[in-house]
Amino acid sequence: MLCAETSQKNIWSAGWRDPDWASYTLGVFICLSCSGIHRNIPQVSKVKSVRLDAWDDAQVEFMTSRGNHVARAAFESEVPPFYYRPSASDCQLLREQWIRAKYERQEFTHPERQEPYSAGYREGFLWKRGRDNGQFLSRKFVLTEREGALKYFNRSDAKEPKAIMKIEHLNATFQPAKIGHPHGLQVTYLKDNSTRNIFVYHEDGKEMVDWFNALRAARFHYLQVAFPGASDADLVPKLSRNYLQEGYMEKTGPKQTEGFRKRWFTMDDRRLMYFKDPLDAFARGEVFIGSRESGYTVLDGLPPSTQGHHWPHGITIVTPERRFLLACETESEQRAWMEAFRKVVDRPMLPQEYAGEVGGAAWGPSPMAPSGPDRLAPCPFSSGSPLQAQTLARDGPGGLRAPDSPDVAGEAAVAGGMRDSAAPDVLRWGLSLSG
Repeated sequence: MLCAETSQKNIWSAGWRDPDWASYTLGVFICLSCSGIHRNIPQVSKVKSVRLDAWDDAQVEFMTSRGNHVARAAFESEVPPFYYRPSASDCQLLREQWIRAKYERQEFTHPERQEPYSAGYREGFLWKRGRDNGQFLSRKFVLTEREGALKYFNRSDAKEPKAIMKIEHLNATFQPAKIGHPHGLQVTYLKDNSTRNIFVYHEDGKEMVDWFNALRAARFHYLQVAFPGASDADLVPKLSRNYLQEGYMEKTGPKQTEGFRKRWFTMDDRRLMYFKDPLDAFARGEVFIGSRESGYTVLDGLPPSTQGHHWPHGITIVTPERRFLLACETESEQRAWMEAFRKVVDRPMLPQEYAGEVGGAAWGPSPMAPSGPDRLAPCPFSSGSPLQAQTLARDGPGGLRAPDSPDVAGEAAVAGGMRDSAAPDVLRWGLSLSG
């Protein structure tokens, strides 16, 4: 058994739990989950249990002299600031490709091997889910930082793209369970001032993660130009984001007399969106959720007179204008949603977020969403807010003013072809550098 003192002294302090395993060829301590990945690269890493396996003196001495801090300095010396560093809660694909990139391919000690996601241009074929028929078909994708856009084409010989996704409005997050593929990626962008989702994957895990990091690189370089006064530490958390919470809940309409309907909900920062199906291209509606100081709160349960809900665990979201009634199937799901809502409500709003609040206390259907009983109110984000655009141009991300370049945000927006009506969505898509 390897000495407990040695393992604790060299423990990897990046949010990973129970490093009860170790690679005795790399000199690093790892968790059970990562040990399985290390076992798949035996030419690089050989694994033992810290507590159960026998260790000879030479191996113990090597582990004592190395450890995670030494290995990190050796194998992570050239990690680009935009490259996604996974945590213990991230999907298997991200963790596996991080380990392979670091130890097997040694991309972070040989920067020339980073070309697939650092070149500023990338093209290739991905399997994309059709909006209407739900079938995954091979589509050509082109990412070009020079044009500030990700494009895809319905045919490989097509001259015009089917869609152009501007980098400043784009987010990407891995969603293997939702998409039904271990390499599934959800890309979200703006189309006609509404949120649009596309779902893609590639059979090669490295290829998919390279696409993900290429998108983050393009976002990073765009933000660097738009906000030259911002540090890497300010910009990196805004390159991509995971959703705070997702899942099914029941909802009713604004009169609270309609029957409750089961819908898929996504909490994306301060936007609560709902869909009829998790893989819908467009949200059927969305609502802005502000802070407690602005009159927003979240209550456990539903008003006593509420009827028509099939699920017993209610949630009431109180806004300055009205109340939203939701219901969860299980108590654990209710607790998870309550925690997500309270994190948002307890967080003070930034000045530019108040502009997004105007008109936001109603289920606002996407302009592209189908008509029907879910279309309950005008979309709060369907038109631009001069106040929000001015705040962004003046103060930069999160109120961080760009020195010696007061109009740089406006110039970057014009250069990227952003209409004034889309200005609020730039804030929605991550230029606000709040937590």
